[in-house]
Amino acid sequence: MKKTFMGVRLKRLREERGLTQVALARALELSPSYLNQLEQNQRPLTVPVLLRLNAVFGVDVQLFSENDEARLIADLQEAFREHGAGEPVSQAEIRELAAGMPGVARTLLTLARRQQEAQEREAAWAARMGLDRSEQPLATRQPFEEVRDFFYARHNHIDELDRLAEGFADAWQLRPGEMADGLEARLRQAHGIDVRRGSRLPAEASGDAQREFDPATRTLALSPHLTPGQQAFQMATQLAFLEAGDGIDALAAGAALASDEARRLARIGLANYFAGALILPYTRFLERAEALRYDIERLGRAFGVEFETTCHRLSTLQRPEARGIPFFFVRVDRAGNISKRQSATDFHFSRIGGTCPLWNVYEAFAQPERVLTQLTAMPDGRAYLWIARTVTRGYGGYGAPSKRFAIGLGCDLQHAERLVYSKGLNLGDSESYTPIGAGCKVCPREVCPQRAFPAVGGALVVDENRRRFAPYPLR
Repeated sequence: MKKTFMGVRLKRLREERGLTQVALARALELSPSYLNQLEQNQRPLTVPVLLRLNAVFGVDVQLFSENDEARLIADLQEAFREHGAGEPVSQAEIRELAAGMPGVARTLLTLARRQQEAQEREAAWAARMGLDRSEQPLATRQPFEEVRDFFYARHNHIDELDRLAEGFADAWQLRPGEMADGLEARLRQAHGIDVRRGSRLPAEASGDAQREFDPATRTLALSPHLTPGQQAFQMATQLAFLEAGDGIDALAAGAALASDEARRLARIGLANYFAGALILPYTRFLERAEALRYDIERLGRAFGVEFETTCHRLSTLQRPEARGIPFFFVRVDRAGNISKRQSATDFHFSRIGGTCPLWNVYEAFAQPERVLTQLTAMPDGRAYLWIARTVTRGYGGYGAPSKRFAIGLGCDLQHAERLVYSKGLNLGDSESYTPIGAGCKVCPREVCPQRAFPAVGGALVVDENRRRFAPYPLR
């Protein structure tokens, strides 16, 4: 196994608990000299020491996970590529920073993110107001971005809500595929709420609304356009506020969000998380997923939910003692707008400038409702298996516009053989992997047939000999 040196993290853990080296060494049944060598990165952190840290202090071993380090490295690479001040930062320096000083690394990322958000809002306001960039006011961070980053920092797994929801599902004897009836009974018996399925919503809640709760009459009206699985999800969301409201409020309050709007969005996101965990209980869902080799359509039929809901739940299965495959989940439209982005891994696309057009999530629009697979390679050498398929929502009549999204679910290639979607793919042929990137603004690939504009710090010029656009760094 690769040796893991985590001296700074160990020292930080000790200082946070107000312990001396001697006291910590005694608690871990180590000699003070050995602990000192661990903190000075003269010895690697071993599995027995990690297990002892967990047993004595209840420390999640993921604090010392290389996956967290990989996430930091990927984010730092993007930040330094976008915001570098002239002198390049080497890969070795980035790795040292992520491994040795993760707190400093995260602070740098926060500063870089705030700078980028301010610059983008400056440009957006200037365009809207017809102002020069120098006249544009700086805005604060968007609430939805704060909430998105809150879930990203938690690896898209909220353990306390997940366990609570699973306990309720068992106590209420909810059965997969028949959740709606059980949830309706719970709302009626425990809360005196009358559920009206398929009824027309009030005028003020029409349009894209899926449920409307009237506290005066204790009535929950569900849109007539919802499938049984969607009805179950909406009832489960209502139950989240009723049964888990205190826990949701505590999580939202402790998320260090900057505005009431962000906290409100966080409560909705947490309620939706609880709803997914209630209708797709962790243990049963994970066991079935493993048995079906993560066949999304068969898994969805087994639990009576749609493709998107199944994919989203798969991206949350990161309970420490029973982890599923760490997935990255994304939902995009034809224009490349990412409306959902959740990750249990270190994989991420750029937050700015669009994503990679070579990614199969965009090809899915040309083949509606068909599951597409793709082996990809990122610029850092990591390889992934991606599954993509479109989902459509249309509630109007003839000629009315409908919503169509492409859903992408990806995982590291090391997990690919556990998925039914690897069938027929040559996982060992790296030459067949599609080279993709995080987005043109941050992608270092100098030769790409789909490059739309240069990476930050580079320029696009016309190569007259080859009749193509090619990026060249500014000199």
